[in-house]
Parts: sequence; structure tokens; C-alpha cells
Amino acid sequence: MSDIETSTVSEEGYACTSQVGDFDLQIDATDETGPNPNAALVATYASCYLPAFRVGGSQRGEEDLGKVQIDASADLDDHDDLEAIAFDVHVEADLDDEAAADIAERAEGICHVHTALRDELHADVSVYPGAF
Repeated sequence: MSDIETSTVSEEGYACTSQVGDFDLQIDATDETGPNPNAALVATYASCYLPAFRVGGSQRGEEDLGKVQIDASADLDDHDDLEAIAFDVHVEADLDDEAAADIAERAEGICHVHTALRDELHADVSVYPGAF
């Protein structure tokens, strides 16, 4: 059995509903009923990086970072593939430049999505025609 199992269904069109544990996640390639897959990936990345940033702060002795907000942006190439992602991390705590850089570097090593974004991690795809 896998560590993570999800189920994603599309009855028609380009909108999908993914069952993730007890949660439904709506993703729509056309941005009509939910975020598109690239936007969802960028948001997921930021949602993983933010708690990793807090852990990195804790490891460095910065226990109270206060409010942390990530404004994420991404660039797409001519084929609408993600080309670049940037995070602007706003932290309530008054950190010096060295502390901020150290915490950011630690967060990269802690964030599972950061680690997963590599060329060799692609889905192993099997197709089962006539399944329904």
C-alpha cells in the first residue's frame, strides 16, 4: 500500500475533483470552477514551504516569527509549462538578513514539495481502457 493515495475524477470537460483523504479538491484547467493545475501546484508549494520556514526558524532559535505570508508568482513558457516560481516571504518578526537567508535555506531542505520538484520524479502511468 502506498503512503499517499488520491482519486481524481472528471465526468466531462476539463474540471477534475480529487479526493484527498476526507477532502475534495476542485481543479479546472480552464480556471472556471477551481484553480488550474499550475496555480494549484504553486499554491501547494507555498503551503508546504511556509510551515517549513517556521520549522527552519525554530531550528535557528527564532521561535516566534509571528504572521508569515508568502506571495508566490510563477512564469509560464510558450507551452503553458511552469518555467519559474518565486516566493516573496513576508515575516512579522524583525529578522536580520543573515537569519532570514539561513531560515529560507533551511526551509528548502525541509519542504517536501521543494524536494519533489525534480525531473526524475514523474508519474509511472498505466492506462486501463474500458474501465467504466
